[in-house]
Amino acid sequence: MKTKDLHQKTEKELNELLIDNRYKLGKLKFDLSSKKIKNVREIRDLRRDVARILTILNEKNVIKKEEK
Repeated sequence: MKTKDLHQKTEKELNELLIDNRYKLGKLKFDLSSKKIKNVREIRDLRRDVARILTILNEKNVIKKEEK
């Protein structure tokens, strides 16, 4: 997912997306260990998406603290 799209989402949507992506990542890792997965690149893409989401959530929290 593009960073630009993620910045437009609310914190609640980002948290839901984070939970969903972490679940998918765990499932893909399990499938990889049992050799059911063909596209290994999907794991890398999901890991990067999770990192992007966490970074944006952290940025939003910093902005909130500065406003107080």
